Amino acid sequence: MHRLVEIGVDSLKIEGRTKSPYYVARTSQAYRQAIDDAVAGKPLDPALLRELEGLANRGYTDGFLQRHHDAEYQNYLRGSSESDRSLYVGDAVAFDTARGLMEIEVKNRFSVGDRLECVHPSGNHVLTLTRMENRKGESVSVAPGSGHRVWINLPIMYTNSFVARFV
Repeated sequence: MHRLVEIGVDSLKIEGRTKSPYYVARTSQAYRQAIDDAVAGKPLDPALLRELEGLANRGYTDGFLQRHHDAEYQNYLRGSSESDRSLYVGDAVAFDTARGLMEIEVKNRFSVGDRLECVHPSGNHVLTLTRMENRKGESVSVAPGSGHRVWINLPIMYTNSFVARFV
């Protein structure tokens, strides 16, 4: 990153046309921090690389920065991305003040007891899910997947955040 800043690169492209908004948000956060650190003369924080590796991906390359890599530098054997850190599970779309719960548009299954992370421009928030309700206000333990909506104990300030489950 230091070298890119030094030679005047002022734009980076993140490959992700088939990725979720969650992936793009997390990747942008990591790159923003790496760029800010490089401009400030700080070394690259290895935690940023761990954050990227924890996202569902088919392997990272240095793209066109270097030339003539072998095919083994990217995962062509699996047609899907995998993560050992987190799975995007939904969007926090609205806060129900009467119930004190956040409405989640579910994308992937998650359950009460799961450790969740909300990604929001104001900062990320980690919590253990202790309460979930369906639209009727009934207690449920599982959000089964895409097409469902549930309400969870998430503060109002995280409205419009992406929600992921640690795996």
